[in-house]
Amino acid sequence: MKQEIRHHLLPLLIIFILISTIWVINKVALVNLIPLFFGLAIGSFLLDTDHLIYWFFLHPDLDESRQAKQFLADKNYKKLLKLLENTHKNHTSLIFHHYFFQAVLVLITFFVFTSTPNIFPKAILLALNIHLLVDEIIDFKIDKKHLQTWLFAREEKQLSLESLKYYLGLFIFVTAIYLLILIKSKL
Repeated sequence: MKQEIRHHLLPLLIIFILISTIWVINKVALVNLIPLFFGLAIGSFLLDTDHLIYWFFLHPDLDESRQAKQFLADKNYKKLLKLLENTHKNHTSLIFHHYFFQAVLVLITFFVFTSTPNIFPKAILLALNIHLLVDEIIDFKIDKKHLQTWLFAREEKQLSLESLKYYLGLFIFVTAIYLLILIKSKL
């Protein structure tokens, strides 16, 4: 799980440093870095609630679900994270790790980015988009079939393995635009 956490936090840390540097150079008030930091931090973990929904609501009768409930009841978060590390690849029919959610997320992000000057919700949404993209890119590099399985779960028709790179390219492009909008929002 430590490696998985690093895969999600490293891009967001780089983005925080990049935006902070650009804003500091352009004399943006330092107080704006606080909602940026907390928004990116919250958004980086929010998508993982999907696994809790999987355990507690979608598949509560699984052994791993019972273990997760017990670890949570005991406040043993280290064991809960270890369980997630060992089982997350088996969770292929999630709510938020799905192409439909990603499409909706992009639309919500567009609405928020174009309708509010508030950095906090923008940072949360950017982090959610990046977290999902990181998950997709990692699986694309390691096991395209696994990516196809969870990204298009519950769908009769699947995007071909060859087309996944175009799908990822589109969402990387859109997320890069959101990043630029966020950077420029305080300049």
